[in-house]
Amino acid sequence: MPHVRIALAFFVLGVLAYAWLAPNTTGLPPVTVTTLKSGDLDLSTLKGKPTVINFWATTCVTCLEEMPHLVELHHEYSERGLQVVAVAMFYDPPVQVDALAKQRELPYTVALDLQGEAARAFGDVQLTPTTFLIDPEGRIAMKKLGLIDFAALRQNIETML
Repeated sequence: MPHVRIALAFFVLGVLAYAWLAPNTTGLPPVTVTTLKSGDLDLSTLKGKPTVINFWATTCVTCLEEMPHLVELHHEYSERGLQVVAVAMFYDPPVQVDALAKQRELPYTVALDLQGEAARAFGDVQLTPTTFLIDPEGRIAMKKLGLIDFAALRQNIETML
């Protein structure tokens, strides 16, 4: 009987892991963030081009480590249609987000999730960095919690362009 319980526990864990990691085929949630440069951006309107959405925080060491790679990704693929949107977590003071974006000369869209609505809409994102790759149809094709595997991300982007 203990083997059955163990097997059942592994099955339940497997289902939960799949539910957490599986791509979302239902599409982008209709949620609006406030960008630092151009005002409101409804994330559900990003269909048509591959999009990287990166939830981050100014105090997150891994997020700061990823930034030069996201800048490079933006420079490499933006002319071919890739959009990069960095969404600062709701607890990050907007003035601090703006200062860091200017200091690092971030060329991609930096947005504020002032009420935490975007984080909730993307599965209740609480840990940073959490990154999503959205396909041109607006479906979540890839989700990564923690440091991005940029080689894998590039490979996925290449198939979408």
